[in-house]
Amino acid sequence: MVDFTTKAPLQQWSLEELLAYNRDCGFNGETFFILKDVHEQLTNPAVIALLRRIAEDNLYRDNYSATIFIVSSVVVIPTELENFITIFDLPLPDSDEVRAQIRQFAIDNGITVEENVVEKLTLSFKGLNEFQIRQILNLAYQDGGDIVADDAVLVLREKEQIIKKAGLLELINFKERIEDIGGLENLKEWLNRKAKIFAQLEKAIAFGVDIPKGILIVGYPGCGKSLSAKATAGLFKLPLIRLDVGRLMGKYVGESESNMRKALKLASAMSPCVLWIDEIEKAFAGISGDGGGNEVTTRLFGQFLTWMQEKDSAVFIVATANDISRIPTEFLRKGRFDELFKVELPNEDERRKIIEIHLKKRHKWNKHIDIFRLIDETKGCSGADLEAVVKDAIEEAFIDNERTLTTDDLIKSLGKITPIEKALKDKIKSMEEKFNGLDIQKASKAESKRKS
Repeated sequence: MVDFTTKAPLQQWSLEELLAYNRDCGFNGETFFILKDVHEQLTNPAVIALLRRIAEDNLYRDNYSATIFIVSSVVVIPTELENFITIFDLPLPDSDEVRAQIRQFAIDNGITVEENVVEKLTLSFKGLNEFQIRQILNLAYQDGGDIVADDAVLVLREKEQIIKKAGLLELINFKERIEDIGGLENLKEWLNRKAKIFAQLEKAIAFGVDIPKGILIVGYPGCGKSLSAKATAGLFKLPLIRLDVGRLMGKYVGESESNMRKALKLASAMSPCVLWIDEIEKAFAGISGDGGGNEVTTRLFGQFLTWMQEKDSAVFIVATANDISRIPTEFLRKGRFDELFKVELPNEDERRKIIEIHLKKRHKWNKHIDIFRLIDETKGCSGADLEAVVKDAIEEAFIDNERTLTTDDLIKSLGKITPIEKALKDKIKSMEEKFNGLDIQKASKAESKRKS
């Protein structure tokens, strides 16, 4: 028990002792119990019995009135009390409330915050609570005395800490750029258009542009799907976080669903950001249009779909998948994602670009390398195959007295691998048949005629 004026404790009681001593107060007059952060004690049978007794007295005794408020950041509802409890989820501050808090902070500290800065910070603060916003504003004020657009970096740091502490999502460090992708020109052109929106998101929203939802990239292994996810975050200049559904699975009833809710809230709190779900067909394995699949996974899938449909945060989803036959049909419907892209084995133009990218990246490109011979010899290779060939050839050249890399070195290294077209011949044929029946845009443009 505490004094509401001073918040000083009046009695050092356990929850069980408090309820037992005060359970009959409802007969004397209207009574309110406010129980804060008691979720760990809601597994105590004695506490559950006392709470049920008070709830039933409210229902069945005309002269009894006692209302219990349980305030907690963790939802724990004992089965015995489910019928007596109503959940109120307090929303995070909306855009108007965040703007008001920034302006009030400026007034309280006698400073001026430019309107464009207010709008930028309002977007960055989305997903944070009032206390977190106040803390960041205090840090910015103490650091420079003014609130400026660059203080959005402080918001990102705070959000990174939230992600790390929760342990439900993974913050990915990356160096990949859109220029590191060899080919996939249709996909890159589409991403460049969306990048212009994210570069001035507050203006775009004010203009009436919808916040981009995301993309689903499907296709063969080793053909640039993961690279595209990382390059997207680099192009958009946004943090990249990865959702691993397996990481959310809990051993207790309802724990997995609770973890999913927390993870999606965290993703929204990180916005604007890129949310990467790698091999999404494995994440929701067994889900199908007829409702089949593991019961827990099915519920998680439903939660995720609902969030995708209703989210208003600037979370850009990049979902990647190898096996299109295992992707739930709900993901393939228009409207879930802004666009669906198919990546295939690189054509001649793309093989040339990929080989050049990896050679130049390692400072081994030279005019004596016969790129056209390599293009012919590498037919059926994936981008990952080509990278492996370049890495192996450079390693061999280094071991052999650090000599200049030659075309023959690359051809020799090529002989050590089995191109994916041969290694997965039957699977690729099956995937191609499935692709033909779906309306999925090709990530690559048609190859141009070779110039000798």
